[in-house]
Amino acid sequence: MADTSDLRNGLIIKFKNDLYTVIEFQHVKPGKGGAFVRTMVKNLRTGKVLDNTFRSGETIEIVRVERRKYQYLYREGEFLVCMDNDTYEQINIPAELFGDGVAYLKEAEEVELLFNGTEIINVDIPIFVNLKVVETEPGFRGDTATGAVKPAKLETGATINVPLFINVNDVLRVDTRTGGYMERVKV
Repeated sequence: MADTSDLRNGLIIKFKNDLYTVIEFQHVKPGKGGAFVRTMVKNLRTGKVLDNTFRSGETIEIVRVERRKYQYLYREGEFLVCMDNDTYEQINIPAELFGDGVAYLKEAEEVELLFNGTEIINVDIPIFVNLKVVETEPGFRGDTATGAVKPAKLETGATINVPLFINVNDVLRVDTRTGGYMERVKV
């Protein structure tokens, strides 16, 4: 068993009978009383973030997870089919493990799966993806002073707000965490 001196950002621990990843930690030694470690942990299943305080030297259970790269192939009902890049084995993964960013995931995109033994506990999708605009109103030259936006439909079917100068067939960089437009990409 490990103790609180082994805590670090990104570490996955078993806490309250569930798996959590350490987002942030801080060792605190007050002038009076014992030292403690203040942490911010995120539940890997629900995404809920908790603040928790551990006494210094308290034992924690570290969970060893395996990260493997897979390629997203296609959607099949409530599941997404992904292929192992090494063995070419295909598996069905529930769409809810991908989170909200699944709307910006296109076929042949690489994702990273976290395994606890044979159980998939989390899916990490790329933070930024490049997507082509398939439908939007025509852009107007020089109409950028107001910072106005218009809706644009992307090749994955998702709709985001973009600046007025964006046209059909432009390739955009999109943040999958927020669904926000980042920049236009030169092809």
